[in-house]
Amino acid sequence: MLFQIPKNISSIYRTISIAASLSPKPNSHFIQHSLFHFFHYTEEVLASKLAPILQSCTTCTQNLSSVLRTGQQVHAQVTINGIDNLGILGTRILGMYVLCNRFIDAKKLFFQLQLCYASPWNWMIRGYTTMGRFDLAIFLFFKMLVFGTCPDKYTFPYVIKACGGLSAVSLGKWLHGLVQSLGFEDDVFVGSGFIKFYSENGCLDDARLLFDKMSQRDSVLWNVMLNGYAKDEQSVNDVVGLFREMRRSETKPNSVTYACVLSVCASETMVKFGCQLHGLVVRCGLEMDSPVANTLIAMHAKFCSLFDARRIFNLVPQADRVTWNGMIGGYVQNGYMDEALELFHEMVVTSVKPDSITFASLLPLVSISEDIYQGKAIHGYIVRHDVSMDVFLKNAIIDMYFKCGNVEAARNIYNCSPAVDVVICTAMVSGFILNGMSSDALDVFRWLLNKKMSPNPVTLASILPACANLAALKLGKELHGIIVKRSFQGILYVGSAVMDMYAKCGRLDLSQQVFRRMSGRDVVCWNSMITSCCQNAEPELAIHFFQQMGANGAKYDCVSISSALSACANLPALHYGKEIHGFIMKSELSSDLIVESALIDMYAKCGNLDVAWRVFELMAHKNEVSWNSIIAAYGNHGRLTDCLDLFHGMRKDGFLPDHVTFLAIISACGHSGRVEEGKHYFNCMTNEYGITPRTEHYACMVDLFGRAGLVEEAFGVIKSMPFVPDAGIWGTLLGACRLHGNTELAEMASEHLLSLDPQNSGYYMLQSNLHANAGKWDMVSKIRHMMKGRGVQKVPGYSWTEVNNSTHIFVAADTSHPQSAQIYLLLDNLLMELRSEGYVLTLYFSHSTSGFQ
Repeated sequence: MLFQIPKNISSIYRTISIAASLSPKPNSHFIQHSLFHFFHYTEEVLASKLAPILQSCTTCTQNLSSVLRTGQQVHAQVTINGIDNLGILGTRILGMYVLCNRFIDAKKLFFQLQLCYASPWNWMIRGYTTMGRFDLAIFLFFKMLVFGTCPDKYTFPYVIKACGGLSAVSLGKWLHGLVQSLGFEDDVFVGSGFIKFYSENGCLDDARLLFDKMSQRDSVLWNVMLNGYAKDEQSVNDVVGLFREMRRSETKPNSVTYACVLSVCASETMVKFGCQLHGLVVRCGLEMDSPVANTLIAMHAKFCSLFDARRIFNLVPQADRVTWNGMIGGYVQNGYMDEALELFHEMVVTSVKPDSITFASLLPLVSISEDIYQGKAIHGYIVRHDVSMDVFLKNAIIDMYFKCGNVEAARNIYNCSPAVDVVICTAMVSGFILNGMSSDALDVFRWLLNKKMSPNPVTLASILPACANLAALKLGKELHGIIVKRSFQGILYVGSAVMDMYAKCGRLDLSQQVFRRMSGRDVVCWNSMITSCCQNAEPELAIHFFQQMGANGAKYDCVSISSALSACANLPALHYGKEIHGFIMKSELSSDLIVESALIDMYAKCGNLDVAWRVFELMAHKNEVSWNSIIAAYGNHGRLTDCLDLFHGMRKDGFLPDHVTFLAIISACGHSGRVEEGKHYFNCMTNEYGITPRTEHYACMVDLFGRAGLVEEAFGVIKSMPFVPDAGIWGTLLGACRLHGNTELAEMASEHLLSLDPQNSGYYMLQSNLHANAGKWDMVSKIRHMMKGRGVQKVPGYSWTEVNNSTHIFVAADTSHPQSAQIYLLLDNLLMELRSEGYVLTLYFSHSTSGFQ
């Protein structure tokens, strides 16, 4: 036995009974009174000896097997000695069973206790909550109320936690009312529980109201409130304000406080405040505290201050796995592949075992560099060392293979996974779309639905681009219906994906409807709308949304600026472009390569090639995109010699030309009529640089031969293509046939065009003009009736000019311009002068309100 226990109580009872029978005047009241006191004393003796042991059992959380063994011995001794009324001993034994996860034993003991007290109920509610059975915890709480047992302040923290586990906001608010009626609201633990419950379920106003009412606020309470604000993207200022309020209070911030606020500084890129906070942490002597140090490393990595992050990392006396992962992740976020790999090797050497988070942090950099060999080496290490393949790591490996172009390897990991969840399916959908396999992405999505898995917002946002790529408007509308039904339309990235899908399916009107109905709009939403307008030939609308974006207080980024400059180039609107250029010079985007390349393109397309060259020349750093922009600028202006000089300068500076470079050069050769140079650079692209020609390159070659009158050679290019020609290719050939009068090839090109794109009025115009030039008016009439029968409307051609920072648009036979009378008078005088110089008017097919002329 562990300790000395009094003799069996039943024998003591018999002794007292005999003594009573020998008494001359037995007094039953005296006997009962003595018996009661003897039993009471015996329980006190037991309690005094057993209670400390059970107390240690219910407070010890380590070595639970030893705790359980001791507790079971205590329970056995209590049972052997025949104590039926267990009282406080029974409650503590119950607590021991709950802490040791012996719920069957706990349940058996529970029904043997006096349930008029709250303690046994509290332990059982705590046990069910701890094991995640929140429904049973709440059920037991209501059973406690029905039984007539009044809950105490120790009951509510775990009931509140159970309500949070079920996201039962209404039940939690009802519970709050009950707590108020019982007067427990001011208790720190109960109040903290409610504040955490409200903050985790989006009821921050309720949480703050309760927080302000608390008479005593310890560091735990402040941290709960701070973490609640930190998890809400719209409450960044509240985090800073509450932290400053905490510093003015009697409660001092601790390491948990600083870790929370520093994480907000990192996520919101609050550089100045984050650095000030770092100084405060150093002054408080908490810099080397593990959670604070790890958060400081993550913050400085986000600020691109890797020197400061590494300094903190080097000062940490014993870096744990989280510290190593944070520093490796920092290098990866900033694109330092070599440093990340070197640190990974150091981590292995120092016997800190990498985990799934380490590799999930390391693999994205492999995806960016598209180094498939490095990715395979890391994958091999994971397999050899039996690293746990959780969802995040599996996703990172699948994503790495997809971004490196190894679709089969990604598919094999997916197929070999014993359990596939929504997250992995979403990774497969995104990967297939990235590799242009939209049909495969839809197959995975359908499989997900067939398996009764519910797609999350990320899944739905990921599958929408597949609908856009396949122009599957009907399917896109069905997915939009699912999004609305599940109330996902308020999520910004989902709304942006819906907008983008409609725009790419040609329904810019529906895209705008979705945009206008969004309650909140971030930079991505605005950028998506501006880009969609540009892609749908609505440059004026794009500029309008760009102006609205600034008026609404949204911050422009490189995508916003480059899209707006593209709209200015397509309009063209040089005065808007100059205004945007002025804004760029005053902002932090003045040295952004994407923005500077867009500026080059805008000035070139607006006819100001000198300024385009000046922007290029003043660039502090250049990349392939900027070189391609200036090469295309000179090529589009027909300055082939300058274009080729720039091409050689690009190679001299160590930049390899890509498919865009050669597209610009071949196009420039076509505009200049230099057929041999165009053929040379096409062969150079394929033979010397190993670049596979795309549809655009073949279209440029067709145009190159067509402009030079080599229509048969242009047709030969089409026949040599390794894929089926699209409408653009045949349209280019038809234009060449019309220019050089090749009726036979024109007929064949027309047949292909009308089958590929029967609603494009431009192709009908080309055919009609070809037949009009040949004097075949019956064919002109036939084409007119064909257009009418198919409901094809001629899109009127228009021209524009910019005068005094204002763009003037002109359409044939249009009189809407306020100065149209003077303009037509000047035009008539110009035509008269042309005729006097020998100009002969040529009739073309035109569709106006008065018919065909």
